[in-house]
Amino acid sequence: MNSQTRVEESSKEDADNEKDKDNAAEESESKRLLPSQSPSSSSSDDENEVAFESREKIVIVDVDTPESVQNVDYVPPFSWKKLWLFTGPGFLMSIAFLDPGNLEGDLQAGAIAGYSLLWLLMWATIMGLLIQLLSARVGVATGRHLAELCREEYPSWARYVLWFMAELALIGADIQEVIGSAIAIQILSKGALPLWAGVLITASDCFFFLFLENYGVRKLEAVFAVLIATMALSFAWMFGDAKPSTSELLMGILVPRLSSKTIRQAVGVVGCVIMPHNVFLHSALVQSRKIDPKRRGRVQEAINYYSIESSVALLVSFMINLFVTTVFAKGFYGTKQANNIGLVNAGQYLQEKYGGGIFPILYIWGIGLLAAGQSSTITGTYAGQFIMGGFLNLRLKKWLRALITRSFAIVPTIIVAIVFNTSEASLDILNEWLNVLQSIQIPFALIPLLTLVSKEQIMGPFRIGPTLEKLAWTVAALVIIINGYLLLDFFVSEVKGVLFGLFICAWTAAYIAFIVYLVSRGGALPSSWFSIELSKRYSVPGS
Repeated sequence: MNSQTRVEESSKEDADNEKDKDNAAEESESKRLLPSQSPSSSSSDDENEVAFESREKIVIVDVDTPESVQNVDYVPPFSWKKLWLFTGPGFLMSIAFLDPGNLEGDLQAGAIAGYSLLWLLMWATIMGLLIQLLSARVGVATGRHLAELCREEYPSWARYVLWFMAELALIGADIQEVIGSAIAIQILSKGALPLWAGVLITASDCFFFLFLENYGVRKLEAVFAVLIATMALSFAWMFGDAKPSTSELLMGILVPRLSSKTIRQAVGVVGCVIMPHNVFLHSALVQSRKIDPKRRGRVQEAINYYSIESSVALLVSFMINLFVTTVFAKGFYGTKQANNIGLVNAGQYLQEKYGGGIFPILYIWGIGLLAAGQSSTITGTYAGQFIMGGFLNLRLKKWLRALITRSFAIVPTIIVAIVFNTSEASLDILNEWLNVLQSIQIPFALIPLLTLVSKEQIMGPFRIGPTLEKLAWTVAALVIIINGYLLLDFFVSEVKGVLFGLFICAWTAAYIAFIVYLVSRGGALPSSWFSIELSKRYSVPGS
């Protein structure tokens, strides 16, 4: 009997040992395949800039089951509670699709092209969603945001060029956003506050942002939810007042139409959707949730929830853009005012067309525009912190970093507001130049993103497959070509003089050469940090 018991105990011990070996093998495989979440040691947070400190991250509560403990690939079933915990970053990201520059593109597309470009607005939003999903994927899978990865991936000279371009794009977007807020404040104050005063008021959002951040990420996300809801209600109210044609609206969404007269508006619709700073921003925002990097299943789960949340957020942004476009299509398409409508005078034109009603449409427009401007300037401050900290690896206090980022945009914006305070035409021309500035920067966000998300050395098992990679590069090429057309059209009409023309030609040659360099880097060897990480992962213990 004792002999039999010993045999059974021995068999049980052997089974347990075998089980431990299997678990150890799975854990080893997980460490080998998963991209490292830290560039060096556990103390790296003290040495390198990070998007969110560990104490700032939202903990995703999991109930471990025997299957989830034993299998690192196990993806828990869908949970509404978990979706709620992951909800937030996508809506902050979607603000860039609703900034004042986008709203101006919407109203001009509606006034000049009517309902005919709604299909393009829908597909442009879908293309933007694909880019943002890849950005989120990079952030979740690597535990680092795009600016940090670019710092390690590219040599110093290229890294500084990318940083400079990203800052230029951010400044251009911020000027539009701040001016948009200032115009809204001018409307709501009945002209009592000049444009420059509105700029100063908007600049104070930096401190409001810092105040909110002290209370946690969820409080900040809640404020953005209120601002998005304000935009949705304001523009939905306008949509209800305008009573656009349902049949024409559906035709505009479902039937692609494009004429030579509306090409410029079509290019503007696509160009407004991809915002360079937003690509950097989303890859950082997704790190606000604490995810166990050693479990592939948990990483995949986070990617799944962020994909759902981002899709819902951009559906909301599409509806808001749709409301604005159709209101101006209904009221001004085919009229004499169509070519003269811009962000500055849009409210007055709406008031003349649709009248006062219970609540004057001018003030409804002003409230929606103010919500768009305020929310986008705060996300711009957020993006600026990640871009500066990631590329330059600066360990600064958040208030100082936010102040520096804000100053980059506010100082030139105040100058713009004082110089162009009474000139609507000048503001429209300035807006065109700012759109060109942001269009120039698009390749310098998209190409690094697609290069990194396609590399197994960086993404591990979460690199995108060949089909998705081809689709992503096709979308990126399409966006770059469309914006290239915008640049060509703008420079042909605006460039005067031989010297200026020669300068533009030389600059264009350097610009194209840098794009070619970035594309060619897609097949280059990873930088030193990634090489060290690879050697760590693949090295045999004790060798």
